[in-house]
Amino acid sequence: MTDKKKPGGQPDKRRAIVHGALQLFARDGYTRASLDAIAAEAGVSNRTIYNHFTDKAELFQTVIQDSTRRVADTMIDIIDRHLAKAVDLENDLVELGLAWLRLLTSDLAPHFALIRQINAEIEHIPPTALKFWQETGPSRVRQELADRLCQIDGSGQLTLADPLRAAGHLMLLISAENLTDRTALHDEAEIAAMVSAGVRTFLYGYKR
Repeated sequence: MTDKKKPGGQPDKRRAIVHGALQLFARDGYTRASLDAIAAEAGVSNRTIYNHFTDKAELFQTVIQDSTRRVADTMIDIIDRHLAKAVDLENDLVELGLAWLRLLTSDLAPHFALIRQINAEIEHIPPTALKFWQETGPSRVRQELADRLCQIDGSGQLTLADPLRAAGHLMLLISAENLTDRTALHDEAEIAAMVSAGVRTFLYGYKR
């Protein structure tokens, strides 16, 4: 999938289309979001959308590409911030988990709503979009986390036979999916308790 705009397209219009499409795909899903509705959300005409994108599938892939890269970059920055020098490992991992979960209620929230839509209608999602999302998002973040955990393992704080699998375990244990109610995302005490429990479980299995 190319990220080049078609001849005659204006960058500001393209950004408006991609932003509007993210909002619609996140709210309605890929199948139900129409180009008419996306055009209205972006404040452009259908003709303008076709000046930039061949069809809805290409637009969707561009939205995934843009949104996934931004979110993955942010998550990796958080990994670097909290695990570059792990002094108090349990506290550092808890702070990492809390920072990740705060993204769910930040200006990046539409991305996570989009991912829930993708999972709900995965059989209708263009395969190339799914492949890009996995490689550029979850797989990339998991690999970066595994690399950091491997460094911590080298310092003698962890015992990791498979850093990539350990990274996957940690991501699952501090995931918002462990909250009994998504409204708890606004309950700092509940989030802290859930992340702390997840980190303690992780360290029980992996701490040296």
